[in-house]
Amino acid sequence: MNIKENVTQKAKQAKKAAKELANLGSAYKNQALLQMADALENKQDMILAANKKDMQRGRENGLSDSLLDRLLLTEERIASMAQGLREVAQFDDPIGEMIEIKQRPNGLKVGKIKVPLGVIGIIYEARPNVTVDAAGLCLKAGNTVLLRGGSNAINSNQALVEIISNAACQAGLPEGSIQLVETTDREAVQVMFKLNDYLDVLIPRGGAGLIQAVVNNSTVPVIETGVGNCHTYIDVAADLEMAEQIVINAKTQRTGVCNSMETLLVHQEVAEDFLPTIVEELRERDTLVKGCQQVQDLVADVEPATEEDWATEFLDYTLAIKVVTDFEEAVTHIDKYSTNHSEAIITENYTKAHQFLDMVDSAAVYVNASTRFTDGGQFGLGAEIGISTQKLHARGPMGVNQLTTTKFVIFGEGQIRD
Repeated sequence: MNIKENVTQKAKQAKKAAKELANLGSAYKNQALLQMADALENKQDMILAANKKDMQRGRENGLSDSLLDRLLLTEERIASMAQGLREVAQFDDPIGEMIEIKQRPNGLKVGKIKVPLGVIGIIYEARPNVTVDAAGLCLKAGNTVLLRGGSNAINSNQALVEIISNAACQAGLPEGSIQLVETTDREAVQVMFKLNDYLDVLIPRGGAGLIQAVVNNSTVPVIETGVGNCHTYIDVAADLEMAEQIVINAKTQRTGVCNSMETLLVHQEVAEDFLPTIVEELRERDTLVKGCQQVQDLVADVEPATEEDWATEFLDYTLAIKVVTDFEEAVTHIDKYSTNHSEAIITENYTKAHQFLDMVDSAAVYVNASTRFTDGGQFGLGAEIGISTQKLHARGPMGVNQLTTTKFVIFGEGQIRD
């Protein structure tokens, strides 16, 4: 069987399973999620052995430290994935929820209920935890899922899908509910782009290149998850001690994720007091600082920031810093370079805080907090399938409710239209 036939066959199986899964009750889905969680913990040795192969090959292929961190699985991370599934099992089941109903003058009752999207295809890179998070969320919302992970994590993904798929079937879910495209050949992705008869939506999760490839080439509808060129602006009215803590967390707590800060904007009136201290602290954490001319004038040995740097999602220990004359310049800079993911203002000025919330058009906008909180778990959604930066269907962290659509239901008593 060639690649096209193989991927198409998996999609057909997912389509068949989706019809049955959509009508299964919450008890079946929740039991499946709980058994999947138990299976992950019971078979963690199998997962760690597979991940060890991926890590070894990643080192041999020269993956960066940040990418290796995203690829790495540990006992703690496996336990976290299992806990995520258990949390999703505790959520209310959105399927069948009546979200509105109105009676028309002719007596018809017109309502809307939540229903599954159907079959969700997910194309992602070297983060094997996405395999489990995505499967759990899709199942809870009554969807089947076709996963295509990156080549760097192929062994980890194969082990994870084997474990959770078997557990789901043993709990009564239809065979084919969770499937993995096991070839790393890029032709498989090209096939998924055109499977309109079987896939209801594609969700890319990864870097800018992957996301744009899916958006530009897929005929299957796409929910675009976002590249994270995230900004933090230190206002003239900022509490600088608070600002230091937030900046360090937003940049260095974990660099290889989309919600880490990539550009720091500092009001000129606090730059002289703030920048020498914060740059020293960043350097102590092995962070390379690039800055505009004013930053270079205030702090020794700062590399010049280029136009490209302002637009770059570094996903590493690199930070671009710019001194701005005022609030308006900060917002203008964000408007120009932001990927509309997450932005923050640090200020004690109530008016400026609310102006920032009103004027910055991103999926998540913060006042006096780290952008690292843009996450389904941190927002109370449980695991997430990605951070959507588009405006149609879903925006921000995508949890269970964002993996549903609606249909109209109409109750009549014999009405006919004149």
